[in-house]
Amino acid sequence: MELKLAFPADTPPLAVIAAAKIAGVPLSTDPTLSPGSPPIILLPNGLKLQGTSVLLRYISRVANIPNMYQRDAFESSQIDEWLDYAPIFASGSQFEEACGYVDGYLLQRTFLVGYSLSIADIAVWSGLAGAGKRWESLRSSKKYQNLARWFNSIFAEYDGVLNEVTATYMGKKGSGKPTVSKVKEQHGSNANLAKVNCDSTDKEKSGSRPTFEVDLPEAEAGKVRLRFAPEPSGYLHIGHSKAALLNQYFAERYKGEVIIRFDDTNPDKESNEFVDNLLKDIETLGIKYRTVTYTSDYFPKLMEMAGKLIREGKAYVDDTPREQMQKERMDGIESRCRNNGVEENLKLWKEMIAGSERGTMCCVRGKLDMQDPNKSVRDPVYYRCNQTPHHRIGAKYKVYPTYDFACPFVDAVEGITHALRSSEYHDRNDQYYRIQTDMGFRKVHIYEFSRLNLVYTLLSKRKLLWFVQNGLVDGWDDPRFPTVQGIVRRGLKIEALIQFILEQGASKNLNLMEWDKLWAINKKIIDPVCPRHTAVIEERRVLLTLSNGPDEPFVRIVPKHKKYAGAGEKATTYSKRIWIDYDDAISISVNEEVTLMDWGNTIVKEIQKDQEGNVTHLSGILHLEGSVKTTKLKLTWLPESDELVKLSLVDFDYLITKKKLEEDENFVDVVNPCTRKETPALGDSNMRNLKRGDVLQLERKGYFRCDVPFIRPTKSIVLFAIPDGKQQPVLRFAVSEGKTK
Repeated sequence: MELKLAFPADTPPLAVIAAAKIAGVPLSTDPTLSPGSPPIILLPNGLKLQGTSVLLRYISRVANIPNMYQRDAFESSQIDEWLDYAPIFASGSQFEEACGYVDGYLLQRTFLVGYSLSIADIAVWSGLAGAGKRWESLRSSKKYQNLARWFNSIFAEYDGVLNEVTATYMGKKGSGKPTVSKVKEQHGSNANLAKVNCDSTDKEKSGSRPTFEVDLPEAEAGKVRLRFAPEPSGYLHIGHSKAALLNQYFAERYKGEVIIRFDDTNPDKESNEFVDNLLKDIETLGIKYRTVTYTSDYFPKLMEMAGKLIREGKAYVDDTPREQMQKERMDGIESRCRNNGVEENLKLWKEMIAGSERGTMCCVRGKLDMQDPNKSVRDPVYYRCNQTPHHRIGAKYKVYPTYDFACPFVDAVEGITHALRSSEYHDRNDQYYRIQTDMGFRKVHIYEFSRLNLVYTLLSKRKLLWFVQNGLVDGWDDPRFPTVQGIVRRGLKIEALIQFILEQGASKNLNLMEWDKLWAINKKIIDPVCPRHTAVIEERRVLLTLSNGPDEPFVRIVPKHKKYAGAGEKATTYSKRIWIDYDDAISISVNEEVTLMDWGNTIVKEIQKDQEGNVTHLSGILHLEGSVKTTKLKLTWLPESDELVKLSLVDFDYLITKKKLEEDENFVDVVNPCTRKETPALGDSNMRNLKRGDVLQLERKGYFRCDVPFIRPTKSIVLFAIPDGKQQPVLRFAVSEGKTK
């Protein structure tokens, strides 16, 4: 269905034309409207729509790209705000003011709204491009670097389309050429995910955006159905997050859907606690899913399928001891039970279902190929006996399917078109397809992606459970854990996690990632907006007496963040006697002029020490007319006051001391003996108002997240240190430093 766009020749609606091109909406143009007329779209049925914002919304609704406008209520309203704002770029007097506003807004964002392209981005991009040389000069001047980065990244992604639009409808007004490297200026986005497996030559031939269909084999828009299937045996960790977000990305890419399925086939490890927290974590990640299912919903059908395969001679019951069975599989030796008759197999299958003594000695195995070089195809186990009650259905069953058997069955029954699995399962792909074929099901496509591995990090739920059970952490949400709840409790913004994972893309290349990159992204998000406070380390703090300081303390109201009014205000007390950190005190010389931050300069006239040579007291005079530019030391300080609050500053180290464990290496041998350090401190009185989860910066000490807010004067506020992306060595804590665990 081709639309017809009519507009005045002197004011082509660049945003509408660009949006249609990017979205794949056929559009013919008619530049014959009288000057001053709003653009109009004529539909094939004779109806029409007019106005740039209206046309942009309409195009987004019929686009081949999902979520250009139709998102949740909040993000759709944000897009509306930007559509209302975009026309300001056509106003000469307000152009640079608008550039400055959007530049600041984009400081920690890749897109104007959410994590993918919307018509808001197209509207503002077109407003800048339409300014021609005025924007080109600003873009090359580096005055608005965030805005230029955003502008160039969109151009780099849709260069063919946007070059065509600007060349056709702007003439010499704009060059349409990016001023910096396309590759270097690209940041994490859903678009990056689509590009990682795209053939560059195809992109060059098309002159446009890459062909996304190469990512999922035989994917059809509107027919893709995916599943995110965690086992409820632990909390969601950062590795699971990658799988969850990739499922959501591909569902949006192909206008499909995601279901959440709990792979609850092992009652020994699973619980309702884990189910509840996995759902909480999925909500935290913003995963939009169609429904929630459980593999246990299909237990009756799975048992029927096992019986069917036994009757068809495609499976058999084996009572070989487990260790012997494993050895025979490795050596390609057929079990002595492999050729038992159907009647004998069905008899033993009934014993297994009943959970009898004889039945518990058996398992059901698929009769595949014991000589296959791929050992996963050598008669895998389909069913085992287990007397442990299931967390959902109690003691109804005595037998449970293995993941290898249940997964291909439930994928097929639930209509999954593409099963996303990390590449560690690659050797099991043949097994998956063989089992589906024996079951008589259609083929479910497997799409592999690389597992997310991080330095000094364990992602095995079995190993993480060991830390919980041995009391080395406080629980699954411990800030030293790589779980979603753990890293959020540590102070990570979920936006940073999403950006970090999306930057990795759907690549199949195995890599070992540094945490520093993730925390650096987080810093860019929190630094521009988090409030600033002051703290002094309590141990050996030193009193500085200012002889000409105020006889009576006075209070000033100052901003919590000098560049962000939204952080609010705080009350700062100025007094004659102030506390400073011991490390600062020992750095000062007699008659040295130093700067007291947010106050002014002072000259230290006297330094008192005890018999061991420790500094115990300083005396000085205020020298407020002195220049802060000439001083070497800039000191944080707090007034001597009963209003100060007790703080416990908590820092963390990695749980293990080795960057990467080898497959045969026991993680217990490299457990870090000291991973938590608590430092008592005093903080400004404004910190009484902190709430749990608040993120702040302590001047000259770093970023922190409030884990325990103010309760009473004798109880410390607990602040967790947030890494800032600068590489930290392991084993940073000496056992004698502070309280350690």
